[in-house]
Amino acid sequence: MMKAIRVIGAGLAGSEAALTLAKLGAKVILIDMKPESFTPAHHQPGYAELVCSNSFKSKQVHTAPGLQKAELGLLGSSLLDVAYRHAVPAGAALAVDRERFSEDVTNLLRNSANIELRQEEVHSLPDDDLLTIVATGPLTQGSLFADIQQRLSRPTLHFFDAAAPIVAGDSIDMSIAFRQSRYDKGSADYINCPFTKEEYERFYEALITAELAEVEGFDKEILFEGCMPVESMAKRGPDTLRFGPLKPVGLTSPHSTARPYAVVQLRMEDEYASMYNLVGFQTRLKFPEQNRVFCMIPGLQNAEFLRYGVMHRNSYISSAGELSSSFRLLSDSRYFFAGQITGLEGYLAAIASGHLAALNAFLANSGQEADFVLPPETINGQLSRYVSRGGDRDFQPMNANFGLLPPLNERKRNKQERGKQLAERSIDSLKVYLAERNKSV
Repeated sequence: MMKAIRVIGAGLAGSEAALTLAKLGAKVILIDMKPESFTPAHHQPGYAELVCSNSFKSKQVHTAPGLQKAELGLLGSSLLDVAYRHAVPAGAALAVDRERFSEDVTNLLRNSANIELRQEEVHSLPDDDLLTIVATGPLTQGSLFADIQQRLSRPTLHFFDAAAPIVAGDSIDMSIAFRQSRYDKGSADYINCPFTKEEYERFYEALITAELAEVEGFDKEILFEGCMPVESMAKRGPDTLRFGPLKPVGLTSPHSTARPYAVVQLRMEDEYASMYNLVGFQTRLKFPEQNRVFCMIPGLQNAEFLRYGVMHRNSYISSAGELSSSFRLLSDSRYFFAGQITGLEGYLAAIASGHLAALNAFLANSGQEADFVLPPETINGQLSRYVSRGGDRDFQPMNANFGLLPPLNERKRNKQERGKQLAERSIDSLKVYLAERNKSV
């Protein structure tokens, strides 16, 4: 009889790993400190909590996140299925009702006959003969983090991440705001708050001079570009936001004949449209300042904030030289790592690494030596290779992007056409790979 496989952490990576192993027939011990303890960024009692956003990014396969989803679909990702079950309107993006998503994943874990759930806080990596997947996330802390550090040959790294505020849907002034998708593509899933030039200039000045919250250990801004606080982005120049998250192109207000100077978009948070997320508004402003400054956004002058934005420190290991492309610790083969603690960024990368770490742990537990590493033409295959050798001396967090993939034989100038061809090549190579490994696609 095969030994159980231990998974520490029931976030996205750990939950995906546990469910993947359970479907393969392995016995799983899943350990998480919830609901007895929480990190500073977690609030829900359930597992697989989405902390920063409710968006899994684009569904369009000619984009890197869209291709990543297509690959995960072929692999049979459990969490991707849950995400689609609880999708809320978000144009070309996959956004979910985060509470229902977490509840569904939690129920799947609790109801699996192959998963033993243990609610406890782990203070050091277990020193026994069970294979262990460490999926404790970027908020790993205390003695456990210290224990992981002392097992590595290279120092751990960190950056600061932030979440955006959420407002009540019925507090948005729809006599000013309006529903429209950019260029009227698809259904009108976003609420848009339009600025005039004068309104934007007042808002911009208030934003860059607002008082910031103290964040422990924040000695200098070590930030991940994908989650940069809106006030940090604004300080790069008055037009940075207007050419970034507040770009007004493709949007026309029905309340005015004038073209908006800038636009804040709000994305639905739940299936009842009772909560909306301020897209691109990750922040470390103090809570009263968020209320003061963000209520200067047209249409949000009477907004009710259901959650304020917060900033937290994300830690990760310098994986290059520490992990193999199968997510296995080179210095001690009993341990696999998965999720954002490996330096991969984004919800989908966390899910993918959890899935792949689980497959490799299952093979190792079965006495098989062959690693499950996806073809180099795939996004997720290249991310696993990046973990093992990316960045070398200057290892940095990485999310899905087409720059990771080998170039096409024929260069395509059209970005969308290039994306389609990269996606076709990836999917074809993955189908061949899975067929060779006797996997059903």
